[in-house]
This record gives sequence, C-alpha cells and structure tokens, in this order.
Amino acid sequence: MSLTKKRKRELDRLRSDAQNLWGQQQEVLANANALAAAARQQAAYYSREELAPRVRDGYESYVRPVAQSARESAGRYAGVARDRLVGDVIPAVGTAVGTALSVVDHARAARSAAFNRDFASARKEVTKRASEVTQKSGPGAGTVIAVGLGIVAAAGLLYAVWQTFRADDELWVADEEPPTAAAE
Repeated sequence: MSLTKKRKRELDRLRSDAQNLWGQQQEVLANANALAAAARQQAAYYSREELAPRVRDGYESYVRPVAQSARESAGRYAGVARDRLVGDVIPAVGTAVGTALSVVDHARAARSAAFNRDFASARKEVTKRASEVTQKSGPGAGTVIAVGLGIVAAAGLLYAVWQTFRADDELWVADEEPPTAAAE
C-alpha cells in the first residue's frame, strides 16, 4: 500500500498531535492525583482537630449517662431474670426435649418390632423353600436349558474358529502385477 506524500504528512501530523494530547492528559492526571492527596491530608487534619473532639464531647454528655443508667437498671433486674430463666424456662425446655426424644424412641421401637416380625416371616419362607428345593431329585428345566445354550454357544465358537483358520485357496486372489516397460 503506497501513500502519497500529502497523506504521509497528514498521518505524521496526526500522530504528533496524538502524542501531544497523551502527554497533556498525563500531566492532568498527575496534577489531579496530587490535588487528591492534599485533600485527603486536609480531611484527616480536620477530622482529628475538629470532628473527634465534638464526637467525644457528645458521647460524654449524651450517651454515657444513658448507658450508665441502663446498666444500673439491668443490674437491679438481672437477679429476677436469672431466677425466671433457671426456674421456669430451662425446665420447660428440658421437658419439651425429653418428650420429643421419648416419642422418637417409641417410634423406633415400633418400627424395630415390625421389622423383626417381617424378618422372622421371611426367614420361615426361605427355610421352607430351601427344604422344598433340597427334596427335588435330578436337574430342573432351568439347568437343562442352560446346558443346551452352553453347548450351542460352544459349537458356534468352534465353527467361527474353523472358518477363520481353514485353508481355502479360492479365498486368496493373487494381485496382478502392473505391466513393466520392458514387457510392452
């Protein structure tokens, strides 16, 4: 791509203007950072010298007296609240938890008894069927079918092996050799 001299000059001028603008922006950002640092420092001085003493005075004159009167009131009623908690609340909670646990234990016991009954009847059924099976003489229909399928599978496997390894000359076709230049 070839540019005319006029276009090259315009591009150079544009590049120069962009670099000048970039430099000016860097200066503006540096000045803004310096100004922000100075403002932060002045805000710290103001809050340390002006705001902190006012907050401290307001705390001493308004908050501390109210907090002390609340502490004194709580001290008077702390004994009553503790007695209520120990005498009424804790026994009621203990009773509720104990009742819930006994209900859970009762449900577990009922479920366990039902399982034991079901297990005992299943054990009797298995024992009964096992005694019936041991009384039979000779192979059953399932055994005969399984043996028959095994024989058929073995025969199929032997046939596949025989087909793979048999020597059949008709299966092999010789490749034709390409004609050579001397034969033509």
